[in-house]
Amino acid sequence: MSNSQQAEALRTAMAEAAAEIDQALDLLIPPSEGPEARLFDAMRHAAIGGGKRLRGFLVLEGARQFGVGRDSALRAAAAIEMLHAYSLVHDDLPCMDDDDLRRGKPTVHKAFDEATAVLAGDALQANAFHALAEPETHADPAVRAELCRCLARAAGPRGMCGGQMLDMLAEAAAEPLEEAEIGRLQTLKTGKLIEFAAEAGAILGKAPPQLRQALCSYGRDLGAAFQIADDLLDATASPEETGKRTGKDAAAGKATLVGLLGLPRAQAQAETLAAQAASHLDALGDRADLLRALAAYAIARRN
Repeated sequence: MSNSQQAEALRTAMAEAAAEIDQALDLLIPPSEGPEARLFDAMRHAAIGGGKRLRGFLVLEGARQFGVGRDSALRAAAAIEMLHAYSLVHDDLPCMDDDDLRRGKPTVHKAFDEATAVLAGDALQANAFHALAEPETHADPAVRAELCRCLARAAGPRGMCGGQMLDMLAEAAAEPLEEAEIGRLQTLKTGKLIEFAAEAGAILGKAPPQLRQALCSYGRDLGAAFQIADDLLDATASPEETGKRTGKDAAAGKATLVGLLGLPRAQAQAETLAAQAASHLDALGDRADLLRALAAYAIARRN
C-alpha cells in the first residue's frame, strides 16, 4: 500500500472510529433529567463531538492487533476519551490556561460556569474508571484492574497531573527550562496518556509481554512527536484550523521545544520521533499499517 493509500485508509478509519466512540460516549454519558441534568449536559458538551479521537483510535487499533471484541475496545476507548476530556476542561479554566475555545466551540466554563466545569471534569474522570471497571469492558477482573491501574498511573502525579504542575512552574521560573527538562514535562503532561492508549489494546488482548512493550514504546515516541507537532501548530496555525486559540504558548512564556530549538529543528525532531515510533511496530507486521500511518499523520496534521 502506497503512502497516499495508507493516509486515505487512516482518514477513513479515524472518521469511523470517531463516530463509534461518540456513540459509546452517548451511552456512557446519557442525557439526564432532574437537578443533575446540568452536570450531564456539561459532561456531554466536553466529551461528545469534535476532537481527533487519537487516544481512542489508538485503543481500538491496539485491540484489533489481538482480536479483541469491538464493544469491549470501544468501552476502553470511550473511557480514555472521557479522561482526556476531563483534563481539557480543567486545563481551560481561568486558573490554568484560561481558554474560551475548544474543538471549535466554547469551553465548558464559558458555556456553563466555572463551578460546573470543575464538577464536569471531576465527573468525567470518575466515569472513565467506572466504565473500565464494569464487566462489560472485559470478562476478566484482572484485566479490568490492570486497565484502571495503568490509566491512574498515566493520569496522576507521575503522569498528566504532574506534567501540568511542571508546566505551571516553568511559566514562573527565573531561567528557561533546558531541552531534557522540557522533554520530561511533555512526556508527563501529554505522553503518558498516549502511551497508555497504545498499551490498552494489548492489556485487553492479554498480549505477550514483548508485544505489549512494543506498543508502549510506540505510544511513548508517538506522544513526544504529537506534542511537538501541537507546539508547532500553536506557533504557525490559525484558530480556524485548530479549533482553539493559537499563539498562546509564546504569549504565556510556556516551555516548549519550539521555543527552545526554533521551528526547523523542532520539526526535524518530531519527524525523527515519528519514524522511531513506527519502527517499534515491526513485530506486528502489516496489520499495524494504520498505526504506522498514524505516526506520519501526527506530525503532518493542521489541527
